Amino acid sequence: MLRMLMLPAALCLSIAASAHAGAATPLVIYGDDDYPPYSYVENGQLKGIYTEIVRVALQSMPQYAVQLRPVPWKRGLLMLQTGEAFALYPPYSWRSERPYVRYSVPLLMEQLVVLCNQDVLAKRALRQWPADYGGLHIGVNAGFLLGDAALTASLRAEKIVLDPAKGTRTNLLKLMRGRIDCYVSDRLSAQWELQRIRRDGPPGTPMQAIQETAQLASQQGHLGFTARRPAAYPYRDDFIEQFNAAIVRMQNNGAIRRIVDHALLP
Repeated sequence: MLRMLMLPAALCLSIAASAHAGAATPLVIYGDDDYPPYSYVENGQLKGIYTEIVRVALQSMPQYAVQLRPVPWKRGLLMLQTGEAFALYPPYSWRSERPYVRYSVPLLMEQLVVLCNQDVLAKRALRQWPADYGGLHIGVNAGFLLGDAALTASLRAEKIVLDPAKGTRTNLLKLMRGRIDCYVSDRLSAQWELQRIRRDGPPGTPMQAIQETAQLASQQGHLGFTARRPAAYPYRDDFIEQFNAAIVRMQNNGAIRRIVDHALLP
């Protein structure tokens, strides 16, 4: 059983900016509301590994009074694209596909995998991605980019259908109920949610077994900043510089490793 850090605020997490908060610059950073165990809302609380990494980094930036707010991922990306949002975590670095995003230094490495249900595995051998997956319906989280333009062209050539849905749990349930053939996910996120599904699922509910069939490239999560509306965020360059420095310190002193380890305690 995985245990997450409990963060001390309901839904919107405020990061105090020291005793001189009155002089601090107020701003909002958004986090994915449905990407456990990395960033999610549970019982009115914003939780997750990325949430805790960002929260700890901000403690060394007292000149900024930051609120962390959850947002549906697809909506958060649109807010970055329009400049409505200053920052959002944790996008992968797809610079050509998302030219409206500036990225922090990497926060954490994630391992992407392909999971498939038993119906598919009984009918075909899945050894090579994406060549052996032709014609299958592959679930992805809404707003998730599976790869660059070259991979997108390969998927189209194999007639692979991408089927987006909100959140890991929804996609896993679709997979286990046979509504999609496979699902591309971060491995840890899928394992964490599968434990909860098996724990909470009503007895007797028919669910197919699923199996990891391919390991894709690792991806790094970042804090992404809008590149739009520079006049609205005159502090952006300073914030990015200080945030990056805080993350590097946390990497060097083991703080990020400790956050991850604590989150995965039984």
